Order: sequence, then C-alpha cells, then structure tokens
Amino acid sequence: MKQRMQALNRSRIFFQERWNFVKSKLLFRYAISYILAFLIPLTALTVFVYDSAVKNLRSEIEQSKVNQLSQVKLTIDDRMSELHALASRISYDEHLTPYMLNDPLSAQEAVRILANYKASNSIVEDLLLYTHGDEKIYSHRGLADLDVVFNKEYRFENWTAEQVRSNLNEIDQPLVRAAEMVNMYSRQEPLLTYIVPIKTNDPYPYGAVVYLMKESKLTGVMDSILNDVNGSNYIFNENGEVLTTNSRGEVTPNNEWNRLAQLQPGIHSMELNGEKQSVVSVKSEENNWTYVMTMPSHQFFGRVAHVQTLIAIVFALVVLTGSIAAMMLAKRQYHPVKDLMEFVGIQSGAAMKASNEWDSIRQTIRDYNARIDMQQPFVRNQCLLLLLKHGRPNDREMIKVIDGIGLGFSSGKGMYVTAILSWSDAGNSKAVEPQHYDMQERFECLDIEPSGAKVFGVEFSADDQLALVIALEEREDAEDLCARIQYTIEHVQQIAESLLPSSLNIAVGSAYADLDSLNQSFVEAAAALEYRKMNGRETITYFEQLSDAEQTDESSFWIPRKMMLKLDQSLKQGSTLVAMRMISDIMDTLKKEPLSAPLLRCICFDVLNSLLRTASEIGMKEVFADISVLASFETLEELESRLVSLASEICLQVERTTEEKRDTLIDDIVKDVDDRFSDYTLSLEHLALKYSVSTSYLSRSFKEKTGLNFSQYIWRRRVDEVIRQLETTSAPLKEIIEQVGYLDAPNFIRKFKKEMGFTPGQYRKLKASKRA
Repeated sequence: MKQRMQALNRSRIFFQERWNFVKSKLLFRYAISYILAFLIPLTALTVFVYDSAVKNLRSEIEQSKVNQLSQVKLTIDDRMSELHALASRISYDEHLTPYMLNDPLSAQEAVRILANYKASNSIVEDLLLYTHGDEKIYSHRGLADLDVVFNKEYRFENWTAEQVRSNLNEIDQPLVRAAEMVNMYSRQEPLLTYIVPIKTNDPYPYGAVVYLMKESKLTGVMDSILNDVNGSNYIFNENGEVLTTNSRGEVTPNNEWNRLAQLQPGIHSMELNGEKQSVVSVKSEENNWTYVMTMPSHQFFGRVAHVQTLIAIVFALVVLTGSIAAMMLAKRQYHPVKDLMEFVGIQSGAAMKASNEWDSIRQTIRDYNARIDMQQPFVRNQCLLLLLKHGRPNDREMIKVIDGIGLGFSSGKGMYVTAILSWSDAGNSKAVEPQHYDMQERFECLDIEPSGAKVFGVEFSADDQLALVIALEEREDAEDLCARIQYTIEHVQQIAESLLPSSLNIAVGSAYADLDSLNQSFVEAAAALEYRKMNGRETITYFEQLSDAEQTDESSFWIPRKMMLKLDQSLKQGSTLVAMRMISDIMDTLKKEPLSAPLLRCICFDVLNSLLRTASEIGMKEVFADISVLASFETLEELESRLVSLASEICLQVERTTEEKRDTLIDDIVKDVDDRFSDYTLSLEHLALKYSVSTSYLSRSFKEKTGLNFSQYIWRRRVDEVIRQLETTSAPLKEIIEQVGYLDAPNFIRKFKKEMGFTPGQYRKLKASKRA
C-alpha cells in the first residue's frame, strides 16, 4: 500500500511538472516568436523566388539555347576553317602543282596524296582538284573528264556541267552552294558544295579545290548539340540563302525564311505559320553565316507549372518542418529558464511562480551582479600584484584581465613607474586603520590631469605599505618625463598626508616603456625604500638618484650603490641572466677605471661579499667551504668567472627554494578546492588570481599533484559527495546535485550514468535494496 502511494505521488509530481511546462506562457511566446521569425522571411523569400522563376525561366531557357546555337556555330566554323586550311595545304603541295599534275609520271602520286587529304577530314564526301582551262579533274579515285564527273558521277538538280565549268574557272573567293539533291551512282542524296580557289587569298588563282559534303554530316552536328530542341534549325549564307535546314516537328514555310535570315543576333519572339515561336539567332564573324533556331513558345510553360507545383510542395514541407523545429527549439530554449527558476527557488528557499519567471531571474542576476561588484576590487588588486611580482604573464586570460584594468595607452606609447608608500602607525594601529582604508579607496584608480598620469593602488603583504602603479602616456609636447613623475609623486604625497596622521615615506623605481619590466621597477622601489630606511632623510627617495647622492660625498671611486642593489635583488629573485649581466657590467666598470691594485682588490672583495651574504641568507653554507678558492684570483676575468659560477649556484638554490614553497602552495590550493568544490563559481582562473599564479602553471602543477586535471578533480569530488548523500540522506536528487555546485542536473545525470553504469536514482535504489 505504501509503495502504491509513493508511486501515485511520483506520477502526480511528474504530470504536474509536465502540465506546468505545457501551460507556460513563456514557452508559448517562444514557440510563436520562432515560428514567425522563420515564417515571415520564408514567405517573402518564396514569393520572390516564385516571381523570379516565372519571369526569368523563359529567358534562361532561351539563353541556354543561345549558348547551344553558338556551340553549333563554333563547331561548323571550325570544320569550314579546316577545309579552308586543307585547300591552302594542297595549293602549296609540290606534288599537286599544275606541272606535276600534267606529268604522266607524277599523276599517280598526286592521286594518292589527294586520297590522304580526303581521309584527313570526316565531313568530306569527296575532294576534287581542278586547274584552270583543263578538261580534266582529279580526285582520290584518279583522273577523270570534267563533264563525266558532273554529268554521270555527280549530277546536281540545279547545277549543270556548264555552270560547274564556269564557276571553277572564274571564282576568286570561296563559294558555298546550298544543299541540293544529287544523283550519285543510281542513288540520290543532298550534298553541299564548297569551292575554294587556289592559291587561297591570291587575286589570280590557278585552280580550285571542290569539297562535296553530305548535308546529314552538318545536320548531325546540329542534332548532337541541339538534341533537346523540338523545333527547326537553319543556316543562311551571307546573302540570306538557306544552306541547310533541320526540322523536328512542324516545318516553317519557305516564305518565312527571308524574315529569319534578316534577324539580328539575339532572342526574338515572333509568329511563324500562325504559331507563337521563340527564335534564336547568332551570326558567324568568320564567314557571315547566320544560324537560326526556332521553337514553339509553349515548350517551357509546362516547366513553369512544374516549378510552381514544386515550390508549393517545398514551401508546405518547410513550413511543417520549421514549425516542428520551432517547437523543439522553444522547448530547448525554455529548459535553461526552467533550470534557472528551480535554482532561484533553491537559493531563495521558496519556489517561484511561473507567471513571474523573468522577474525572478532578473532579481537573482542583480543579486549576483552586486556580489561580483564587491569582488572586482579584489580581482583587480590580485592582477596588479601578479604584475608587480612576476611581470606581464603569458596566460591569455590573465592578459585580458590586466588589459581591462586600464593600463593601456590610447596612443600606444607611454611609460610605467612603480612607487611604494610606507608609513608608521606610532603604536596606534587602530587609529590609523580607518585612514588606511580611505587611502586604499582613494588610490584605487586616480587620474592626475596636469601630468597625464593614472595611478593604481596595490595592496601587498606589508601591512604598513601600499604599492602604486603609475602609467604616464607619451605627450606630443615632449615635456620632461622626470618632471611629470616628480609632479605625480608630489601630488600623491599631498593626498596621502591629508589622509594619514602618521609620517609618510615614498620610494620610486625607474620608468619603463612596457609592462614586462614593471616588476623590475617594483624591485627598484623596494630597494630605494630600504636604502632610505638605512641612510636617507628625505621623504621621497628616487632609485635613479641613489648613485648621484653617493658620489657627492665620495672623492674616490666606488661601485655605485645602484648596481649593487640590482645585483642583490636579481640574486634574491633567482634571475640568473640579470645577475650575470650585472656582474659583467660591474667588471666592465672596474676595467675602465685607473684604480690602484689595493683599492681594486678591496672593491672586488666587496662584490664577492655581496654574493656571499646573499648565499648565507638563503642557507647555502657549503659555499663558505670554498671561500679560499673564491678569494684567490689574479685577474678580473678569473674573478668574473668565479662570480658568475657562484651567482648561478645561488639562483639555482633560490629556484629550488621557490619550488618547495610552490609545492606548499599547491597543497594549500588542493585543500582550498576540497573545501570549496561545491561552489559553482569555482574555477581555475579564480584560483590563479587568488594565489597570484598563472593559470597554465596552476593547471600543470595541479595535475602533477593530484593526477587529474582541474575539471576532472572537481567532477570526482562532486560525484563522491553525491554518492555519499545518496547513501546517507533522503534529499531529492535535484537538490543534492545543486548543493554540490552542478546547475545542469540532466547533464550531470548523463555523465554519472556514463561513468557509473546507472543513474543516481538507480544507484540509490540499489544501495537501499542491499541495506534492506
């Protein structure tokens, strides 16, 4: 009975959720908007396509016929050009000259050569060679009498032997006779005759080449290209006479041919033999022949109706498919809203009404925006601190965050300076603390207009210090950079002194043109502050002025304090290249100075002592075992070699110490992840900002430590927690998934089933049955 009640409750809840899903006005609006979004442009596009198809289909068909007819023209022109070229070759053949033709010994060879020429062209039925004034004519069959050939072998209907003789002796230009019936050996067949005088292009030809061509060869060319045309095709010569015709369907009357021959090239619509016809005409530029094709205009109307039906069917199918897709897309788009509503209900502790979905989500987003605004100063401070400690990172996401702070220049050029504000609380830290917070807020982002500087305050580990990153954009008036920096620092001093009752000291590093060197400026500012605490009395200390201040009180040469400070800082940071460069600069400086041997040796020992002091501070006691070797040098080159070797060992030890600290840091990060894995905002980038490391380094170190990448580790911890709650609690599954920081419950269930082999609900039932 109890199981039946539980099943009924589950069914009721399921159908209630489905009903709430279906009756959602937001879902309905989504569906209508998606349907209209595609239906309106689809209808407009369909109307446009239909109109274009109906208007342009005829011209497209006719244009295709123009192309086909042009292809016929090009093909026949090529064949006729071949015949003209063949005649030219015959005229220059030494075996076919009039002398060789009249020589009985050479006549047989001439016949054989003519046979070869005839065989070289597929459309020639017969090839004849004639010389002026001769009664004989040559062919591939041999020598024959002119009258015999044109009275017995080839008897034309409209071309007598006398006309043949006259044409062969008198023409000086190529002549084409229209196709006519010819009696050939007791059979009739239409032939075209093409006469080419030789020599070609000679004003005084000595003979002629006669080509006899079957009309079917030319019409066959037209049929092979115009095989889909149900109409008539014509070829007219330059005088408008029909050379050949080819008809499919109804034949155009002869009295209409003159109209066709006079048409200009292009597409025409005219009535022929009482029927509307579409006429295509092209003209050859080589021989001025006109090629005409006619076809009934109704040929393409059937295709228009077919296209109309096809467009209607496609439109209906697209509307149906689009409507289904719109409903599916609306449901898909509504699912995140539904999940957000459930999340909002869980976070607020009460379920939200569906009629107020967007208001609920909007209010939740505002709450989260307020939280993000509270975190922005922390993120900005961590980015700037990372920049001061390690320079510009290589991580793309970190660079994007840093660029968003506002350190860039509109002109693309400028200088960066770092300063450190230091104060003493005089034993009354509680009184100073409120003013300290006021100063942090005041210097969060400060614009100083006269000097064109932007000042960004950065909190770091020291309690009584505040770092400042100063960006000065390059100006066209070429104002002195030092004066601008000095004005900016004095302005900062005035603001800080007005906020702090205690004494204030300011240390300023060198100016650099890129963010990559900002950490060096920070080191120099720290060195200047340290120098001021030991030796200075001024409130503002500039690192660039340290060496000048020392030289004013010393009459003898000594290594500038500035160089020694840089060397000391490069060793402490483990920068081997910088340390080697500083040692090289110091040695070059000593080589240039004319110093006595005792003073030079004292200075060298001072440099050596600086390295030994740093080695002692980091716990490298073993170097003192070889101090006698280090101190026994004869030349500056020998000392430089030993100093470089010692500096490399010190930097290597610093890197080892740093790695040990980083291992401890990774342990702390893993512990932090274990404590906060249920926070859905937890990400690799946020951890990198929090612990001032790059995301690439954190990702690599995290996987080396845990054996899993960050996403896999978070997933594993969340799955373990879900399993624990499934086994020990009766909380709803969706609530458990939300509590471990996973907002997309369906996706979590799919991944859980893929990994475990069954869903979380099935897992809970399995464990419950085992316990029972």
